[in-house]
Amino acid sequence: MKIRFMGACQEVGRSAFAVSMGEKYLVLDYGVMVNHHVGFPMHIPPKEVEAIVLTHAHLDHVGSAPIFYIAGGVPLYGVQPTFNLTNLIIKDFLKLSGYYAPYEYIDLQTMLKHQRDLQYKQATDIGNGSVTLINAGHIPGSAQAIVQSDGKRILYTGDFNRQPTRLVDGADPEYKNLDAIVMEGTYAMEDHPIRDGLEKEFVQKVTEVVEGGGTVLVPAFGVGRSQELLSVLSAYHFEHPVFVDGMALDAMDLLLKHPAALRDAGVFERASKMAHWVDGWNDRRRAAKTPGVIISPAGMLKGGASVFYMENVAAKKQNAVFMVSFQVPGSPGRILLERKKFVIHGRARPVDARIERFDFSSHGGKRELEQTLSDLDKKTRVFVVHGAEGNCKKLADWASKELGLNASAPKTGDVVEI
Repeated sequence: MKIRFMGACQEVGRSAFAVSMGEKYLVLDYGVMVNHHVGFPMHIPPKEVEAIVLTHAHLDHVGSAPIFYIAGGVPLYGVQPTFNLTNLIIKDFLKLSGYYAPYEYIDLQTMLKHQRDLQYKQATDIGNGSVTLINAGHIPGSAQAIVQSDGKRILYTGDFNRQPTRLVDGADPEYKNLDAIVMEGTYAMEDHPIRDGLEKEFVQKVTEVVEGGGTVLVPAFGVGRSQELLSVLSAYHFEHPVFVDGMALDAMDLLLKHPAALRDAGVFERASKMAHWVDGWNDRRRAAKTPGVIISPAGMLKGGASVFYMENVAAKKQNAVFMVSFQVPGSPGRILLERKKFVIHGRARPVDARIERFDFSSHGGKRELEQTLSDLDKKTRVFVVHGAEGNCKKLADWASKELGLNASAPKTGDVVEI
């Protein structure tokens, strides 16, 4: 059984892996890199592909998948609402960055005609093997993939989180009897705070700013994090205005139709009712002048409505910008956190608003990653992917030295036989 590493190797972005299923390969995710430029995974000829699994609907995992549907197509597996959310985020990607994409809207629509909805823990035959998707605890519909073929059993974690959040339950910890695991190492060197304390601190500090007459901008990923933050404010009965903008609105609407994908559909429904849904520029201008909270993409401040809000919020000391999403090195959000500067109309300007980071990660932290590695049988080969700044290698080295596992951080283009 072979694993081909086509992306997300010693980097965060363009996740893409392939596992042999007889003569052909099962592709596990096929994403894009959206950083200083748009980047794509290594090519795999469509004629070598048996089927594709999408583990969850974030661009770095699904953004290149329509390439396989430009001429023909193969079965596309996932757990709803992954397909509906994928449609949403790729349409947005094409609108903002379409000149980079090697496919068009019609190819996305063709792709979605090939979708096969799976339930968690439902084994499905593919080629000379089978795939079973289990909960990944990352966003609604997120999955880990157990692939079996040639008497071997491999787990691809995708992005996973063993701790429950306001939005979803924690990942299913099925880490025994594996021949290999391809696991993320995003936060290999960083623990996340205990959720309850973090939520309380976030609500308390937001309330402080708003009651002082300020506006709090919360740049957040449109799918997952935005809805999580709104659910937190709802659960704590936050009484001030909360504005929600951009793709977060469409994702909210869509998730209301998939209550089974949520940890607590009641809290989520209440959250949707407390929000002021921003519709157009007049609403945006009003939100930017109102003491309250604005939840808006993009989470790294790389575009979207949050850039407009930054122009209005950044210059006033009574306002605040609370960062709640992962910030890729070099992104505007990372620069804001490190240097308190933001580029407005081509100039890097100092930001007078209060800036804080709240670690509402939907990825497992150092503690959870090390726990997962400790749960493995000694025979399990470990491949650490999806980590920047040397994190893949650091986690692989820890697993080798501390646990005696055969662990490595593969490079893009590596092909490994299990």
